Amino acid sequence: MSADSPKVAEARRRAEQARAKLLASFDELIDYGQQLQRKLEPSHLARDAWEAAKSKGADIAEDAVDAVRKRPVAASSAVAALALFIVREPLMELAGKLMNGKPKRKVKKHAGRKEAVEKVDD
Repeated sequence: MSADSPKVAEARRRAEQARAKLLASFDELIDYGQQLQRKLEPSHLARDAWEAAKSKGADIAEDAVDAVRKRPVAASSAVAALALFIVREPLMELAGKLMNGKPKRKVKKHAGRKEAVEKVDD
């Protein structure tokens, strides 16, 4: 008997459909793995991090501009306080020079005798 019975033909058809579905699922899994591999490439990760940082920086700058618009006096005071904090040492040196008046003189000694008197600014 060369002809298949209807039950055998139906079983073969279903087996072929299951095989095609399995191969399609396998292809989808391979595609997903390749997409994941591309996402985890260092260049892609770096680009995503850079984009996120730019976006966050833009948001912070926008918030800062809004805060200055709402409270210009407070913002100016904060900037002035920061500037004074940054230049505090040069300002203290300048104040010390102004308060002392004349610069101090320092005597250089060489081999136990005075060689020169030089002007030293503190």
